[in-house]
Amino acid sequence: MSHDHAHHDHQHHGSDLSPVEARVRALESLLTEKGYIDPAALDALVELYETKVGPHAGARVVARAWVDPGFRARLLSDATPAIAELGIGGRGGEHMVVVENTSETHNLVVCTLCSCYPWPVLGLPPVWYKAPPYRARAVIDPRGVLAEFGVRLPDTTRIVVWDSTAETRYMVLPMRPAGTEGLSEEDLAALVTRDAMIGTGLPGSVPASPLDSPLEMPA
Repeated sequence: MSHDHAHHDHQHHGSDLSPVEARVRALESLLTEKGYIDPAALDALVELYETKVGPHAGARVVARAWVDPGFRARLLSDATPAIAELGIGGRGGEHMVVVENTSETHNLVVCTLCSCYPWPVLGLPPVWYKAPPYRARAVIDPRGVLAEFGVRLPDTTRIVVWDSTAETRYMVLPMRPAGTEGLSEEDLAALVTRDAMIGTGLPGSVPASPLDSPLEMPA
């Protein structure tokens, strides 16, 4: 969806926009004409969420913690200023707590009251995070919820559920995948998914080399 409002041209042709996008544009145009919103402020907000905040920001935090023991210690001790070291912060991240996954413990984040979410590091929350079934079942049956996300943990793994609030918001520091010792910080960040930082997923793995698997012979 294009957010170029330089000329505020809201004429659309053919099927360039989906029905939902068209309705959003129409509402935006109406609110602008009535003076309820400032297009420049809206552009700045859109740019913020498209380029500056989002899961890629959280992935940077995780990757730095994986390669820098000092940063990791500061992150787990007092997350908000540690995250700010990377120039990340703002509304929804005033009081951050980072919890670490280990071979014995897996952490899962939920907001049972509404949809409190660490926007500066994860962007906008996914629809399922705000849905009542997730908010209720994450507390009652976290292991079952994780299994539905494809995360099946050993029975010996302890699962800890953290309830985010408007005052305190949580992010998971997932375990670093095996075999990533030679990767750069940037490459490590590419392995970190949004769900891994919520606890409903795990980091990606290093793609196998073609030489690591049998070659397929043509028929």
